[in-house]
Amino acid sequence: MKNKITSLLWVGFAALVLVLISGFVFTFEGFTALKSYGEEPSYKVYALELPDSLSFAGEIVPLHSPDLKERLDRELLVNTYWQSNMMLLLKRANKYFPTIEKILKEEGVPNDLKYLSVIESGLENVISPAGAKGFWQIMRTTGREYGLEVNSNVDERYHIVSSTRMAAQYLKKAKDKFGSWTLAAASYNRGMSGIQRNLNAQEVESYFDLLLGKETSRYVFRILAVKEIIENPSKYGYVFDNTDLYYSVPVRYHGLDTAISNLTSFAQKMGINYKVLKIHNPWLLQNHLNNKSRKYYEIAIPEKGYY
Repeated sequence: MKNKITSLLWVGFAALVLVLISGFVFTFEGFTALKSYGEEPSYKVYALELPDSLSFAGEIVPLHSPDLKERLDRELLVNTYWQSNMMLLLKRANKYFPTIEKILKEEGVPNDLKYLSVIESGLENVISPAGAKGFWQIMRTTGREYGLEVNSNVDERYHIVSSTRMAAQYLKKAKDKFGSWTLAAASYNRGMSGIQRNLNAQEVESYFDLLLGKETSRYVFRILAVKEIIENPSKYGYVFDNTDLYYSVPVRYHGLDTAISNLTSFAQKMGINYKVLKIHNPWLLQNHLNNKSRKYYEIAIPEKGYY
């Protein structure tokens, strides 16, 4: 019995040695293969050339300051080299910017403010850990304060037109308060009262002269970086055809001031299914629409032939 156990131990030891030798040979051969690429790496990461000048909503960014240059450089590097995310932003921007631009123009807000929605949500109906929702990341109380319907049945923070109009109203109010679209944009992140406290405490008048917490300090520069890349994609290495971009599906609007007991049945009557109805109307939260107040709603119905 003892001899049998000894024999088994030797067999196991021999097998272990073979595995180790095989692993060494594999590793060594792999190392040799890697070295065969030569001294020159096949992939290079380049420093970026900063733009000579930059503006936001008609306001000049003072890039002569080394602090501001470094902050812009950081955001350009982060967003340029996060290639998959930036390519998705470029594609989504083509789909959603026409709607956002139209509302901002109607509200008298500069076109550059559309980039807030990009850095807030990536142009997706996301939910933050704090509970902010939609493209513009609106909190429940703020949405209601500005007239959005927010409840368990309808949440207009997910309505691209209504939420963009609300964001525009907030930004106009902030611009009237601070006299600057840059400060108005910063207040979208920090809050108007927070920005005002910082301005008072530091006795300055410009966002670019403020010492702020990390998030708000980066906020406007993230907007500037995304604006620069989206407006000059080829400069930053993004190559695509127009056919690669996303496009909005044409819709017609079905107006009503009554309740809908079953949205699945309603969708079928409109010639679509429930999934397609929700894609175009994410603000409808449940499979029915309550409407005791007889509020007038417009429900987007995609034109035929797209699904």
